[in-house]
Amino acid sequence: MAQNIPTDPSRLGPGGDVAPTPQNTPAVHTLTGSMISRPQIPATLGEEDEGVETIGSRDAQGLGALAGNPAFASLVQNRLSGLIGRSSGYVESLPPAIQYRLTALKGVQRDHSALEAEFQKEIFELEKRFAEKYRPLYERRRAIIEGADEPKEEEIEKGVKVEEEEDEDDFEDEDEDEEDEGAHKKQHGVKPTAEELAAAPKGIPEFWLTALKNHLGLSELITERDEEALKHLVDIRVTYPEGGKSGFTLVFEFGAGAQEFFENKNLEKTYYYQDEVGYEGDFVYSHAEGTQIQWKEGKDLTVKIETKKQRNKNTNQTRIVKKVVPTESFFTFFNPPKPPSADDDDDASIASDLEEKLELDYQIGEDLKERVVPRAIDFFTGKALRFGQEADFDSEDYDDEFDDEDDDDEEGGRAPVPPMGNTPGSHQEPSECKQQ
Repeated sequence: MAQNIPTDPSRLGPGGDVAPTPQNTPAVHTLTGSMISRPQIPATLGEEDEGVETIGSRDAQGLGALAGNPAFASLVQNRLSGLIGRSSGYVESLPPAIQYRLTALKGVQRDHSALEAEFQKEIFELEKRFAEKYRPLYERRRAIIEGADEPKEEEIEKGVKVEEEEDEDDFEDEDEDEEDEGAHKKQHGVKPTAEELAAAPKGIPEFWLTALKNHLGLSELITERDEEALKHLVDIRVTYPEGGKSGFTLVFEFGAGAQEFFENKNLEKTYYYQDEVGYEGDFVYSHAEGTQIQWKEGKDLTVKIETKKQRNKNTNQTRIVKKVVPTESFFTFFNPPKPPSADDDDDASIASDLEEKLELDYQIGEDLKERVVPRAIDFFTGKALRFGQEADFDSEDYDDEFDDEDDDDEEGGRAPVPPMGNTPGSHQEPSECKQQ
């Protein structure tokens, strides 16, 4: 509850113009024994004391029961959340001259916010300009992936330097001896013979499917049924909405083999930002729109058919009933959740569930734009998994038993490393998204 604190000149400094410690944030108090009165409770209860109620025992039992009640805990949490940001009365207690100056600072802050919004819009325009500079690199990448062209010598030379640097990092991590390093060191950039080129598949088969499966969040969405369609995915690129709207579009382009499942050549999903920037100066996510997939008959991967037998109680005859029900699929990504409506806001559980879905949906889209598309080769090889796992690591997720296991590992050998490479390792939920 907000506490109104009256103006008290004695609380100010000698000049009367030095503000005291704000009451909006609690001060640190040291409690001594003389400041606390507590009932004296014996360390143990004798047999003659069993069954005798102690001071506050009945109240404690009642509070304990309430604390275990989820509805009560939610109520308390909501009440406490409602107090965040509320005035404690401190600002209102300041002299009029100081409040007058605070009003002026709010005006200065408003000018700062206007510049901040202009800054974000300039950054967004810069992002779009650099997207045009990236385009030739993405087109070159696609030519190699599809097999439309073979690598050039200068590309191989740069790639060899990257692989050698990766080898050095790997050897440092493994702490191998120089002799072992020489034994395991591999050659890079070895050009295949004409016979090897002729016998090899065209381009890099299933490049994008493998890259998506090596993303810790996306791999959770891809089912075995989805893979049959996603192996025909030939490119993922980022474009920007026309008409001056803020946002970005993810374009998934499929080859001819995907027409076994749907008519579309491209599946798109556009994330829109709000017209005004948020409180912290970032663009705020508004909503997303996806392509309506034109599924071939019986090929819709987002649904499954459940077959049930029904028996007539009177005639004892049976019939087969087929029902189409939704099922997990990567392709539900193109049917994004809608923001909560006014009716949903009335139901806290529905609104909370929708908010979580919206946040996850935006996070995946942002990750595709910022990480997967620019660094697709690192996701294909699994290199990106290493950095993703390190970023998601949180020491607070582990208790003291983790340290005991570390001790065991030091005695018996290295701790097991999660699998890396073309097969995704342990999956985690994506980290909290950043709206920009």
